[in-house]
Amino acid sequence: MIRTTSLFLAFSLAFPAATASSPADSLDTVRTAAYSYSSGFHASLNLLNWNIDRGKNLPGIEEAMRQTKADLCIFQEVDLGARRTHGEDIARDLASTFAMNYAFAPEFQELSQGTEAGAAYHGQAILTTFPILSSRLLRFRNQSGFWKPNALMVSKLPLFQRREGGRIAQVAELDNGGHKLVVYNLHLESRGDDELRGRQIEEVLADTRQYPADTPIVIAGDLNTFSGHSRVIERLNDAGYQSCFGQRHERTHVLIGALDWVFLKGPLHSEDAHVIRDAHASDHFPIALKVHFSLATT
Repeated sequence: MIRTTSLFLAFSLAFPAATASSPADSLDTVRTAAYSYSSGFHASLNLLNWNIDRGKNLPGIEEAMRQTKADLCIFQEVDLGARRTHGEDIARDLASTFAMNYAFAPEFQELSQGTEAGAAYHGQAILTTFPILSSRLLRFRNQSGFWKPNALMVSKLPLFQRREGGRIAQVAELDNGGHKLVVYNLHLESRGDDELRGRQIEEVLADTRQYPADTPIVIAGDLNTFSGHSRVIERLNDAGYQSCFGQRHERTHVLIGALDWVFLKGPLHSEDAHVIRDAHASDHFPIALKVHFSLATT
């Protein structure tokens, strides 16, 4: 587990605004801030992947983060400025509480959730004790039109969840003692078929090809696959990514099935991957595991 601190940590905790980007005022803005500093190469980290259902149950999310001693959190369905979560910046609040760096990438503007303070967003967040070298979003070309407002839907009614934007992959490059770790945080489309999700994963795999073959890469998130028998899983396997569960298909949703996954490629391997089914802060269950870096990278 990584918990290296320095004077930089004390400074960033006292003056977080100095390290934060400008407010997330559009669907193209990735919001970041630094609340932690970690130096040197770390042979392992604790990873937590979770669709946190907007962050409506912060105490439950915080408890899972404490129990797993997470060094890298890969979260989906994260609110920013939404009425249903009291206008809070969920990613920033969690990062500040646990002294972690974070990046938030907006997936949608929630048209029915804005407040007097401004627009509401919903997206993906990466929280980590590693320095974040860069963070960007890849908005899929292949999208469902289900969420868009239209003449038959009232955009202000929360029931219809009218939104602007579209599904994304959040991409973050992290620094592990001078070695780059690339993290893809995915939320594939739920209102579409496996063929659409397959086209979205092809966009992700195309993006990964910019990195050298020996780059450690994590692809994780809510893949909305409903089972392990999906084109998405097949393509990740074909591309050389290994599920942290091996050949097991683990149920990660209260009702539906195997929606959430963590895949690794490069000089990485996982240990003790498990679903935490006594975590009740979301309709999804978190996946926790330890990730080891090959000694060849030191």
